[in-house]
Parts: sequence; C-alpha cells; structure tokens
Amino acid sequence: MINTKIYKAIYTLAEELLEADRRGNQAKFDELYTELKAICTDNENTDKDHPEQWETLADFTEDLDEALVIYDKALIKATAINSKDHMSSIAFSMAVLQLEMGEKETAIQSLQNAKVTANKIEDKEFKVEIDEMLTKLLAE
Repeated sequence: MINTKIYKAIYTLAEELLEADRRGNQAKFDELYTELKAICTDNENTDKDHPEQWETLADFTEDLDEALVIYDKALIKATAINSKDHMSSIAFSMAVLQLEMGEKETAIQSLQNAKVTANKIEDKEFKVEIDEMLTKLLAE
C-alpha cells in the first residue's frame, strides 16, 4: 500500500500539473514535474517506493519514449507487489502511447497483458475499455 503522505503529495501534484497544462504554463508544469520526479527518485528502492508514483510520473512525461521507460519501471514495481489494478492500468497506458507511436503490434501485446491482469480487478468499465480497444486493433 502506498504511503498516505506520498499519495497526497502525488495527487496534489497531478492536479496542479493538469492545471498548469490547461493554462499553458510550461514553466510551472516543468517545476511541478521536477517535484514529482524528485519524489519518485527519493523513494526509489525504499519501503515507500510504489508503482503509483512512477505511473503518475509517466502520465506527465512529455517525451513518449521516456514515458514508456517510466511506465515499464512502474510495471515492474506493480508486478513485484502483484497489484493487478496497477498492472492493468500501466499496461493500458503503455498501449495508448505505443499506438500513438505507430507500434500497433506492441500495443496489442500490452493490451493483452492488461486484459489478463484486469481479470482480477473490480473496475468493470475499465475491463470493457480494454476489451473494446483490443478488439478494434485485432480487427484492423
């Protein structure tokens, strides 16, 4: 389970990052991103390390290749603690980026992984979203 203090800090930073992006304030976005990255690196390989902080960092990483590297790190951490919710969410996010980068086959593999791990989660709407995207890609 993620440390409450870290969760609140990440959640607040995510909201502020969204607001900075909405306002087109790149300087503020960069400052907040640096804060979020510092939380991740400060907690890495400690008992406070959690896939959620890495997934959030990847969500706000503008360079797609770098974002995939961070998502992969988050996925490794989620797998290590067997967090099916995080594993499926991260794999889905990776698939979205992979599609954006024109990597359809890799995206299909990520979606298939998301489908497998989502089998044990409660979010039925998310399961449907994974299925629909996978079905669409396989039909193309």
